[in-house]
Amino acid sequence: FVVQNASTKNVTVCSCDHLTSFAVLMDISRNGITDRMQDIILTCITYIGCGISAIFLSITLLTYLSFDKIRRDTPSKLLINLCFALLLLNLVYLLDAWLALYPRAVGLCIATALFLHYFLLASFTWMGLEALHLYLAIVKVFNNSTPRYMLKFALIGWGIPLLVVIIVIAVNKDNYGPITYGKFSDNTTDDFCWLKNDIAFYVAVVAYFCVIFVSNLVTFVMVMVQLRRIKRKNPHNNQYRSGVQELRSVAGLTVLLGLTWGFAFFAWGPVNLAFMYLFCIFNSLQGFFIFVFHCAMKENVRKQWRTYLCCGRFRLAENSGTSHTVSQTQAHHTLSHKLSRTHTKKTSLPTTSYTHHSQTQNSSSTASLTTGRSLSSVH
Repeated sequence: FVVQNASTKNVTVCSCDHLTSFAVLMDISRNGITDRMQDIILTCITYIGCGISAIFLSITLLTYLSFDKIRRDTPSKLLINLCFALLLLNLVYLLDAWLALYPRAVGLCIATALFLHYFLLASFTWMGLEALHLYLAIVKVFNNSTPRYMLKFALIGWGIPLLVVIIVIAVNKDNYGPITYGKFSDNTTDDFCWLKNDIAFYVAVVAYFCVIFVSNLVTFVMVMVQLRRIKRKNPHNNQYRSGVQELRSVAGLTVLLGLTWGFAFFAWGPVNLAFMYLFCIFNSLQGFFIFVFHCAMKENVRKQWRTYLCCGRFRLAENSGTSHTVSQTQAHHTLSHKLSRTHTKKTSLPTTSYTHHSQTQNSSSTASLTTGRSLSSVH
């Protein structure tokens, strides 16, 4: 609005009475901050971060949906669902900030708050499913032969958040709506379309995220330990990996599991403002980080970009990767044929031992391959 007292014929002074940062989604205190300048900075960080994330999440989705070769495996399918949930979360949040400027549109405010809650829970749930898949693939070395594996994950990832939202609105339809967030020194407040009831917020948002965050954190530690064991057993496979590449893998896994959302638990007392900044920066930019670690840094994604999107000397021949794979396969079959002719007189006991050893190697290789895809390691 225009500040009448400060405006002149040549200068118009405007003031914004709607400043809401990303921290409102997980602010456990629900009090906000009282410093308007800090709130303006946090709001700018949030809007810029959400806008950037929305753009790069869209690029990530277009990349994976356009190229069939990179979306065939389970980690890629999980990533597509997570990106879709985060993209809608960012878009609805930006829409919420605009609708809150119209206090008479109560119905739209309630609908926006409901969708914002749903996509927030859906994002948390898909982060949890990413952790579950990593646990099954790396720690348990589980063979992904379960019928309709992704269908079951989809029902959980999109169904459970929907069930929670339905319960919240069924208990009381007034649980969603405009809320007053923060109170500044000039006695002005900020309005936002979100969960009005404190009990509903702590149960349907904080407790929900707490369960997923703890399980993801435990999975993160277990995966790191298991990867360390795999590296010790196969040191020749990791002799060319640098410390920077290891750090990239850890950072990529941290972003994928949403561990940075845990900053909300530390936004208390004298460190409240510092962790609010960390929360807004890392979580509003989560979509951008996902693009960097799980799209731009993946070798197979870059190959598809160079094959179909680049031109000139940057363009990659369409059958370059295929011919290399075919030559490797032919060499493998030739070697296997020679070995079978050489060892036809072996007894059944050594054969059984060799088969068991091969199965063990295949399990380790499968775990390592899934790990490489999930952590987006750059070789």
